[in-house]
Order: sequence, then structure tokens, then C-alpha cells
Amino acid sequence: MAKTTGVLKEEFRNGVHRDLLMDIYEDESLLDYQTERYIKALESYEELYGEQEVEIYSAPGRSEVGGNHTDHQHGKVLAASINLDIIAVVSGRDDNVIEIKSEGYPKNTVDLASLDIVKREKGTSLALIRGVASRIREMGYKIGGFQAYATSDVLSGSGMSSSAAYEVIIGTILSGLYNDMKLDAVDIAKYGQYAENVYFGKPCGLMDQTACSVGGLIHIDFADPFNTIVKKVNVDFDAYDHCLCITDTKGSHADLTDDYASIPEDMKKVAAYFGKEVLREVDEDAFYKDLANVRKHLGDRPVLRAIHFFEEEKRVDREIAALEQGDFEGFKRWVKESGASSFQYLQNVFTVKDLNGQGLSVGLAVSDVVLGEKGVSRVHGGGFAGTIQAFVPGSMVQDYKKALDGVFGEGSCHVLKVRKYGGMKVL
Repeated sequence: MAKTTGVLKEEFRNGVHRDLLMDIYEDESLLDYQTERYIKALESYEELYGEQEVEIYSAPGRSEVGGNHTDHQHGKVLAASINLDIIAVVSGRDDNVIEIKSEGYPKNTVDLASLDIVKREKGTSLALIRGVASRIREMGYKIGGFQAYATSDVLSGSGMSSSAAYEVIIGTILSGLYNDMKLDAVDIAKYGQYAENVYFGKPCGLMDQTACSVGGLIHIDFADPFNTIVKKVNVDFDAYDHCLCITDTKGSHADLTDDYASIPEDMKKVAAYFGKEVLREVDEDAFYKDLANVRKHLGDRPVLRAIHFFEEEKRVDREIAALEQGDFEGFKRWVKESGASSFQYLQNVFTVKDLNGQGLSVGLAVSDVVLGEKGVSRVHGGGFAGTIQAFVPGSMVQDYKKALDGVFGEGSCHVLKVRKYGGMKVL
């Protein structure tokens, strides 16, 4: 039974939900922060809508661990949900309108009476809301209106997939309010991708949404995108005394859409040369045997990016095997090799539009100096700007954080945990 915002605030203040927060966020040092965060979200909801019966939903950000830019070629990835998330305080409404006020942003209002694509909404959160709702209804599920206050500590433009987390929380709210939480997590991910591709206008793959929606450390195989294979990989990073660190290098994502889009475009050019739609369908031996002609017809960048894809596929399998065998040092070697391939062959660490803006390169270089042979770092997510990822021994975490914060500003380096839950109803 739903509780009022007033009751929930008192419960959080009295520590009633402390064990729940520990279960979700995996870090005792965050419990006071999360308690205050939830109380503030409830207060902010009340300021907008008054004291009401509400539900609380959460959707995490994600960290790509292996498989850099392979998903859009129906490849394999290794990804994890992290303990940074969007939370939303929500109440249903009967006027078929979705109204969401996100902290720091204007209120978004979408009338579900019309779910057609609206051109002026391209590239906005409105497009994501409308697109997710449209796809859920199209797939035969119920949709309806709701009002929500949302707050996020998934950094926008950080490579932690704030847009995917937003799509997942919309889908999860509609699953909870109108479908008894019966929508499958992978299906919610697909609805989010649809919204981003068709309504928002960004040609993304499915990895981000799947990692945010399913939760935990997962292996995703996109060989058949209509029947995505998702496998949980059980590993306790704490047992190896390593932390996952994500550092925001503060680079601007402005004018990078073409850079991102060029990667799947280049890979698909190679696939098309062999009469296929995506690289997963191309025979690797045939590619290397005809390499000279591929270069002649397409140029070198598509060739290098295809080489990255073929090798990255193998690395994902090797990373999983190493983790399952308890070989954490072997796992780190493959992570490092993945980063090197992204830098040299995929070429997504900086944009040629701004050769003096190489924050990712600087972050990786400083990481190498600080960590030496004891830890590893690599580009994180889409690349070109945003974040780097590092697996850092526990004894070095504070020195590493201090060094990276010293370069990019206090609070740039985030020490994270892998979260077991994807999109969820919290209360």
C-alpha cells in the first residue's frame, strides 16, 4: 500500500529504510547521504504537488567494462550497473498527462493523447518520455499519466548513461503504475533504445539501456537483437580489493554527434562491402584476406575500426573467462588492452575537431603514471569527451582520486560500487 510523502519522510529520518538503502547502494559510507537525498526528494515533491500518497522508483547509471562500441554491430559487451542513480517520487494521475520535474531542469509535460514524433522535441527529454510511452503502448501494455519529482547523481554527459537511466526510469514507472511491474527488464531497455533512436534522434546501440535496466555485472550478446542474450557474471570486486573509479574529465560534448555517429557508420561500411548489415555477420578471415581492397575502397579508418571490433569481441570473452576463473590480474590485462585498442584503432579518445582538447588522453596518461603496473585505465563509454574508467587497488584509491581530482577538479573522480539492481520500485 502506498504511503504519503510525510510518512515516508519520517520513516527515512528514523532509519526505517537504512537496510534497504544499504542493499541498493552497497556502500555504508553513503547511507547518510542517500537518506538525506530521499528526504529532500520527498520534500521537493511536496513543494510541487502537496503531501500525497506516492511511490519511489530508481534507475542506475552504468559502466561499460568490456566491448567498447560493439553493441551497434550486434556484438558482445560486459557492463555493470553502478550505485549512482536517478530516483523519482511518483504519483499516478488520471488525465493522461506525464509531468516530470527533474532537479535543476524545467518541468517536462507530455500529453499521451498524441504519441506521434514531434520534430521540435528532437534531442530533448520530452522526446524520450513520449518515445518510451509510445513503444510500451505499441507493444500491448498499458500506459497512463503520472506526476514526478526526479533527482539524479548520474552525471549528464559522463559516459554513465544518464539518458538511458532516464529512459529506464520512465519505463519502470509505467511498468509499476499500470502493469504491476510485469514489463521485462530487457524489454524496457529496448523501449528506451527505440525512444532514443526514433524520437530523440540519436543512433545508439542497446548496451546502455540494458545495463541500466537489468542491473549487476552482465554479459550481453546482441547477435540476435530481437532475442538479446543477457547473462549475469558473478564477481565480487571487493574480494580482489579493487575499486571501480570513473573520472569526469570535464570535456564538452557539444558538436560531437557526428563523431559518435561516424563509428557505427564506418563499421557498417565494412560490413556492406561484404554484403552484410553489421560486422558481427562478417567473416573475420575473409576481411583480412581482402584487406588491401577494403582499404582501397573505404580508406583506413573504417578498416582500423573493424579490426578493433573483431579483437574486442574476443576480449569480452576473455574478460568473462578470467573473472569466472578468479584471475583478476588477467582480467585487468584485457581491460588495458581494450583501452589501447580504443585509443589506437577505434580512435574515440579525442576529436580531431579540437586537437588541444584532449582531456581523456590526459586522464589516461596521469592514470598510467599513478597506477603503474598495479591498476588499469581505459576510455569509458562513447568516448571523445566525458569519462575514463579505472580499476584501482584499494591501497591506492585515495592517492589516485587525489591525483585525478587535482587535474580535473575536486569531485571529478568517483569511487563506485557495482549495484545488483537495475530499474526498480524502491517503495
